[in-house]
Amino acid sequence: MVEVRIYVTYKQSVFDSQGETITDAIHALGHDEVQKVKVGKFFDVTLDPSKKDIDQAVKEISEQLLVNFNLETYRYEVMEEA
Repeated sequence: MVEVRIYVTYKQSVFDSQGETITDAIHALGHDEVQKVKVGKFFDVTLDPSKKDIDQAVKEISEQLLVNFNLETYRYEVMEEA
């Protein structure tokens, strides 16, 4: 089994309203050193590599379910192999 973490974030060209709101709140708390906050999400997925190639499985899962390609992009990393 292999555990992968799939990170989903907004594309650079998309306005991140949540990130802007959090940045404003951090500034209101007096932390002017913070320049920008970018919001995203991640999914920890355990895969059986004997059933399907990891790259292919992550690509299919991301494209079919996790990512809105109009707004978001993704990347992944292998967290743990058993």
